Amino acid sequence: MSKIRKQYFARLFVRITIFIVCLIMCFKPQFYEILEGMNFFDGFHILHLLWLVWVFDMILQIIPIKNKLALGSQKLFINRFQPIREKINYKALKNYVKKTTASAYKVFVVWAILIVVIGVLYYLNIINKTWLFMFSVLFYVCDLICVLIWCPFRLIMKNKCCTTCRIFNWDHLMMFSPLIFCVGFFTISLVVMAFLAWLVWELCIILYPERFSEITNVALRCSNCTDKLCTQYCKKLR
Repeated sequence: MSKIRKQYFARLFVRITIFIVCLIMCFKPQFYEILEGMNFFDGFHILHLLWLVWVFDMILQIIPIKNKLALGSQKLFINRFQPIREKINYKALKNYVKKTTASAYKVFVVWAILIVVIGVLYYLNIINKTWLFMFSVLFYVCDLICVLIWCPFRLIMKNKCCTTCRIFNWDHLMMFSPLIFCVGFFTISLVVMAFLAWLVWELCIILYPERFSEITNVALRCSNCTDKLCTQYCKKLR
């Protein structure tokens, strides 16, 4: 098992622990008053620490960090780009980007439907703001389950692994999307930051498509893989 895969399993354990703690605190509704309006600034709260962790994670997605994060998350940056020696076939690259983007937005539609369902449940008073938050924490756990164990989006994306995944940095936008129904600084600040991370990713795909395909970026090929996050999918790495 690679070092980064071990780190990701440790992160998964931490995220499961956070989910359990947040679930237990659902029995104390006052614990989640920080989600309301400007209560974020009413003094220290334990959820401030979680907010800081989430914001820090998103910052790491919009600045280049070498050998600290998975290549799948950082491939938008020049310092993780290893160009092929031969001339780039821009027609093939364009077709690749077009195909993967079409698949990505199928995922977007599926996720949007899920979020609409959650929104309907909220506006029908079947769930409250606490449960909107709990959906986000649940998605926080599921994010690493998708990386380390099994990813349902691969059924749509058809990508071979996370390193080549077209939507790797969509994670926070998807994670915090239930919070768009919960108006407060705590929630909206996370949604805005997640949108910024998503926007940087999408703009880089438009401006630097060669960084996102193993056709043009040698670093994304199995033969050069150092992360080995997706050994359950890639026979060469088993």
